[in-house]
Amino acid sequence: MENHLEWEDRFNIGVDVIDQEHKKLFKIINKLFAFGDDEEKSRWVCEEGVKYFKDHAVKHFADEEAYMESIDYSGLEIHKRIHDDFREKTLPALEQELVENEYSEDAVSHFLGVCTGWLLGHTMTEDRAIIGKSVSKWEGLMPEEAHDAMRQAILQQLYDMFQLDSKVLSESYGAEKFGKGIYYRIIYSNDKGKKWENILVFEEKLLINTVGRLIGIKTNKVTVMLINAVRYTARQCVEYIMEHFPSSAEYKIKSENLLSYEQFRNVFEREKPQFSMLFDTGEGYYAYCMIAPHLNESSTEATSIKAENAVAEIGKYLKKNEQEQKEMSQKKKILVVDDSDVMLLAMKELLYKDYELSFASSGLSAIRSLILDRPDLILLDYEMPVCNGKQVLEMIRAEEDFASIGVIFITGRVDKETVQQVLALKPAGYLSKRLEPAEIKKNIDLYFEKVSGAKS
Repeated sequence: MENHLEWEDRFNIGVDVIDQEHKKLFKIINKLFAFGDDEEKSRWVCEEGVKYFKDHAVKHFADEEAYMESIDYSGLEIHKRIHDDFREKTLPALEQELVENEYSEDAVSHFLGVCTGWLLGHTMTEDRAIIGKSVSKWEGLMPEEAHDAMRQAILQQLYDMFQLDSKVLSESYGAEKFGKGIYYRIIYSNDKGKKWENILVFEEKLLINTVGRLIGIKTNKVTVMLINAVRYTARQCVEYIMEHFPSSAEYKIKSENLLSYEQFRNVFEREKPQFSMLFDTGEGYYAYCMIAPHLNESSTEATSIKAENAVAEIGKYLKKNEQEQKEMSQKKKILVVDDSDVMLLAMKELLYKDYELSFASSGLSAIRSLILDRPDLILLDYEMPVCNGKQVLEMIRAEEDFASIGVIFITGRVDKETVQQVLALKPAGYLSKRLEPAEIKKNIDLYFEKVSGAKS
């Protein structure tokens, strides 16, 4: 496995009895990593190591809860519930998987990934709260104030977890694609059937440079162990954010999934998230999207990750994701910009087989998409409110890095005056929305043939 969990001074929270126990848990996990690297170690040694970790973790939980009780910590019940979930559900399920798979390398890797991610996330979120960083409830806030509070909580969380001084790129992220992404969703529900959906989007290099670095990943490739560690680190992050909401206590985890980019976009086509923010961490992009219970009546289909299928499902996800990335890299990228959902869907159905597509429903969203994932061609609606096609083209040409990107206008008007206005802007072409779909597709294909011919 060649992994090693790095202890850093910032993991100390300043309570000796807790800090010493955390260090011991790190050491135990590292011994288990070493067992996994040594093929000559017997299954019995690994079994004993896992048992030792479990027993030590359970004792640590009891000691930590006793300490919180001794200082009248207000978050004791929430903290205890998180401990209970890990010791009564997560650990037994992992142990069962180890036994059923005869302590195979995949099963041990799953165990270590989950435990590592949980330990990192819990240490840097819930445990830090014990020393005075308690979670305040966002009660009675106006929408704008709640948005500001959410933004500050995430920025603080990114710093506390990974020492990242992040900046907000967008407070209305619209599912624009960036780099190679991992799309993690966790859904909570209450006994009334209401759902609370959270989606975290990670650029792959962010995972490698943060959690991957902490567990000693030496490649630039996302592994099954890294995904498992990220799942449980991310879960702690989500639960920390949700704790700020007064009604969150009645919600329990219903399912978690890894989504394809297409499934992720379907969420946005179905619902508009209450919070949807994009951050530049300096190590890669990160997006946090939340759909509040009253907005979420349906759900994008995806296989739910459970203890009994986690290894297989994550392996399949990474393989499929890698294949999709490979296929996408061989296709030309087109950004479709139109304020009509009908038009965006029509272009999607027309072009998705031959091109990698991204979509924007406004001029500002289009500029953001250009920055995140540079296209080879922009299909731009000429008539949009607020920021029309002419203004968008002017902004594109004002940036040296984007000036060479081809832009083809698509317009619903073909009168002489409109055509003259379009041509005066000297686009790479213009198409009427009244053309037959096959004719639109033919013109786009011809554009790329001409560009390819000019380069050769």
